[in-house]
Amino acid sequence: MTLEPGHFRERYSASPDPYGLADRWYEARKYALTVALLPRERYGAAFEPGCSIGVLTAQLAARCDSLLACDAIQDAVAAARWRTAGLPGVRIEQRVVPGDWPSGSFDLVVLSELLYYFDDADLDQLLGLGIGALRPGGHLLAVHWRHPAPDHPRAGDDVHQILAGHPRLARLARYRDPDFTAEVYTHADGDLRSVAQAGGIV
Repeated sequence: MTLEPGHFRERYSASPDPYGLADRWYEARKYALTVALLPRERYGAAFEPGCSIGVLTAQLAARCDSLLACDAIQDAVAAARWRTAGLPGVRIEQRVVPGDWPSGSFDLVVLSELLYYFDDADLDQLLGLGIGALRPGGHLLAVHWRHPAPDHPRAGDDVHQILAGHPRLARLARYRDPDFTAEVYTHADGDLRSVAQAGGIV
């Protein structure tokens, strides 16, 4: 079962930051390691669905010429717009993926704490859209919590097993500890130079 926007709407109505993204040490540490894992110094165009209140968005903006971020919840979109106001190249929109996936292509697609909210059909569609939107040599970054969560349709480890086994993806870099996994992928038949530049980090 894919979680509907109403589930998240209730959380944001109860708290402006229901997941503690701006205050928890786990989040600060995870974001620093996530951004450090990106193989390129800069990316042209990037897309971050499920951006929540924009804490990671603001950090990604420093590495991207243009960044489209979105969330399904209006309160989260408003908070992300406030947090990224004045940052060049950043656009925040209200979208529900996979149905509202944007047109165009990207050098970087960021799927942070997102994929375990989708059932098999929606996850397959979302990954197809994400991979299909990658430009040659582009990167897909996935980051997920590893501990059990009652409101997640699937576990974070399950998400990363699916990514690792996807025939259209090749892993370039990986970080894993007891709390979360962060991985960078590119097209399985993509630019071999990108693999070399990433150093084969595992």
